[in-house]
Amino acid sequence: MGDAVSVLALRNVSRSFGPIEVLHGVDIALRPGRVHALIGENGAGKSTTMKIMAGYQPPSQGEVLLDGQPVTFASMGQAEAQGISMIHQEFNLAEQLTVEQNIFLGRELKRGFLLDKPAMRARTRDLLDRLECRVSPDRVVSTLSNSDKQMVEIAKALLRETRVLVMDEPTAVLTRTETAILLRQVRALREAGTAVLFTSHKLDEVEEIADDLTIMRDGRVVWTGEASLMDQHAMANAMVGREMSDLFPAKVSTPGEVALEVRSLTVPGFSRDVGFTLRQGEVLGVAGLIGSGRTETFEGLCGLRPATGDVSIFGESVRIDHPWQAQALGLCYLTEDRKTRGLLLGKGLRENLTLQALAKFDRGLIDTGAEERALDQAIADFDIRGHRGALVGNLSGGNQQKLLFAKTLLADPRIIIIDEPTRGIDIGTKQQMYVFIRKLAAEGRAIVVISSEMQEVIGLADRILVMRHGRVTGELGADATEDAIVRLAMGVAPSPEKETA
Repeated sequence: MGDAVSVLALRNVSRSFGPIEVLHGVDIALRPGRVHALIGENGAGKSTTMKIMAGYQPPSQGEVLLDGQPVTFASMGQAEAQGISMIHQEFNLAEQLTVEQNIFLGRELKRGFLLDKPAMRARTRDLLDRLECRVSPDRVVSTLSNSDKQMVEIAKALLRETRVLVMDEPTAVLTRTETAILLRQVRALREAGTAVLFTSHKLDEVEEIADDLTIMRDGRVVWTGEASLMDQHAMANAMVGREMSDLFPAKVSTPGEVALEVRSLTVPGFSRDVGFTLRQGEVLGVAGLIGSGRTETFEGLCGLRPATGDVSIFGESVRIDHPWQAQALGLCYLTEDRKTRGLLLGKGLRENLTLQALAKFDRGLIDTGAEERALDQAIADFDIRGHRGALVGNLSGGNQQKLLFAKTLLADPRIIIIDEPTRGIDIGTKQQMYVFIRKLAAEGRAIVVISSEMQEVIGLADRILVMRHGRVTGELGADATEDAIVRLAMGVAPSPEKETA
């Protein structure tokens, strides 16, 4: 895997932000016609490595090599001119423009002095068809789902004459079907001779697609070689530096009294007649395919969407029209979208942590000393890593998620609804999250976990509700299987498991 046959490589690259060095002597080489997976925990240095390779940041020390020769990229535009493209984990789209306008932004086709709109329309449709994406070129990007936005990002990259494609978590928001389509496109790029750098927290994808593999931990490369030499278990152990045999903690809590009872809950346009009970000390999983109405149903329950129905909390009938009413009743919702709805990325850790529970720190003026002590406690309790003075937007995804947990729990809720608790975070942080969730249940809190990962729901939950087309299609016990969940989620057949009330 030496530089002699690489198209793009880093040699002994370090990168510092102020006094803090985040990359330490990194070597990585991408070869034409091969998929090179880069994996590691959040904060391991993957994003910084990718940004240096794609011209978004310069190295503090070391060299970037293109076709074996040292090169300096003053900007990502210079890197793109050399055939290096990057698909970011956070979408880089103009939300108010159409799909077609985004794909050709800065690369418009012209006929004379006029835009060649028919040619751009035909090319856009061709690119979307390759990705099996059915959205209209005329659709405004802000109206698209996250998975369709990801496909638009990929279409933009396919439009370019790309020698090197850097993909930062490209499947994080995709369904299994969409992921399969994406991986087919990656294979086609590989066959065409493109060098692909692929990052994912889903180790099964890495095992399936990667030819070469580099594993990072704490800003250093800890393993590099042919991907076939490492199975998922070995990858996980190398990433976190410890044995990862027990991903899910034991389900040791004992369900107590009914904390939440829901009957005939309807969120117009999304779900109808949803009913369930939730007990203290219990983790209730909610599974279903994208579009099943899981998230919208629980947003309606918590006052984030208009909803009707009968809701009782600890036996008392309640009406919730606003999330602040839910919080006052001890019901908190932890959003799946931490970056735009859960956290203020331009603010610090302290401001984010205490925002939902400011009344606790109100002494006529906000007691910042008490806030700092609360932050000390949150950092210790949730193992939040990173400089405490940093902006939250500069934290890794896993540390952002831990902060969101801490922020939610500062309000001391009795009932917690957690939507996609581990989306976009690494396996080591996932394990920590699972421990946090089961610990909350052991403390007597009532927990709902909504997740697209069936193994996550099975590993965490005491009971599982499955939704399809806005309705609950069945309930499964702790011995649920993926097959049983899929059958209920797709409406194929009734579950073989016995339902529990």
